[in-house]
Amino acid sequence: MVLSTFSLLSHPPTTPLSPAKTRFSNSNALTLRLSLPLSLKFLSTRNTFTRILSSSPTQNHIYPDPIPEFAESETQKFRAELFERLSEDKDEFGEDLHAVVHVCAQIFSEFVHKEYGGPGTLLVEPFTDMLIALKKKKLPGAHLAARTSLLWAQNHVDHDWCHVERVEAR
Repeated sequence: MVLSTFSLLSHPPTTPLSPAKTRFSNSNALTLRLSLPLSLKFLSTRNTFTRILSSSPTQNHIYPDPIPEFAESETQKFRAELFERLSEDKDEFGEDLHAVVHVCAQIFSEFVHKEYGGPGTLLVEPFTDMLIALKKKKLPGAHLAARTSLLWAQNHVDHDWCHVERVEAR
């Protein structure tokens, strides 16, 4: 089968082919040859699509650097609200609640100080790092703390950043 596919690729078809065009967001047209066998349609489409992608200009978006003042205030807010939310499950954390919040807040602080540059830059890695660090220290409720931290960040960090940006623009 591979040999026949190769031989079909090396010899162009003798009958004229009717093209079908599909528009992409970059305004390039993709031509599909409808009368080719299915395996060749896939190869033809894939190669044409690859050529379109490689010929289109790459767009690089540069995110702003982290803002130390934002990172500090967001860490304090994170620490307070995480403590409040996790304290509802005293049975889960017991005497280790402060230690769990401290580990999560430390990792969150490092992230917002070094890597967070605004909406679109919130990563999952710090929260998986929280889970791993809590497990290594054998602290209780590692999954609950990491999940609660992630949900809080998803609901607040980008929103708070946009609020800071609007305040600075005034």
